Amino acid sequence: MELQKAIEMRRSIRNYQKRDVEPEKIEAMIQAAILAPSWKNSQVTRYYVVRNKMLEEIKSALPEFNQKNIEDAPVLIVPTIVLNRSGFERSGEPNNELGNGWGYYDCGLQNMNLLLKATDLGLSTLVMGIRDAEKLREILHIPDTESVVSVISVGYGDVEVSMPKRKKVEEITHYFEM
Repeated sequence: MELQKAIEMRRSIRNYQKRDVEPEKIEAMIQAAILAPSWKNSQVTRYYVVRNKMLEEIKSALPEFNQKNIEDAPVLIVPTIVLNRSGFERSGEPNNELGNGWGYYDCGLQNMNLLLKATDLGLSTLVMGIRDAEKLREILHIPDTESVVSVISVGYGDVEVSMPKRKKVEEITHYFEM
């Protein structure tokens, strides 16, 4: 699929078919994520992929409305970042006022690649930021050196969603010319 088409087709999907996702597609999504840039090539994003038996336990770390939204999603991916690396000097001092904000930024870049690759592969996704991070940490044995960012559901969509209204370029852009 052409990149522009994937960008235009990607949607947040809240209904999934009861159908498994091929493991090679999940791997291709994560491989696409790895190709995103990161601060000094620090590559701080980690992915915890949940399928089958653990799905219900992971879903219990989400609010009820999102549990309903992803009821039939066959895969959940929990992205985390390794703390105090992206945006930091080797000495451990932050490079600027954003500190770990750079790690979250890098994770966002990787996740966008992951979402676009999912679209390219005919898959649907939903990124959920309201979650019980400590419960996810406990269930998935995520170390304290990592921060839980979100939960991404993956599956074959069971609904077509039109594009929500988007702002125009001139509404969000400021040009400066000398």
